[in-house]
Amino acid sequence: MRKRRRFKQQLTLQERLTTWSKEVLDQAAKLPPGPERDALIKKARQADVACHLDEWAHSPELQPPV
Repeated sequence: MRKRRRFKQQLTLQERLTTWSKEVLDQAAKLPPGPERDALIKKARQADVACHLDEWAHSPELQPPV
């Protein structure tokens, strides 16, 4: 059986998503209007939403179900 390669992330999920989103938006800004640019902008928005969802899921106000 093969062993899985495991490693610890140096950055949090939010940091990685934010960084990646900014990089994708920078790439999109360099492209002319079109489907490729729209796809990059959509991916950046999805990363931003994922970041907010992760933030919400780890917030202290979130209560477990009773």
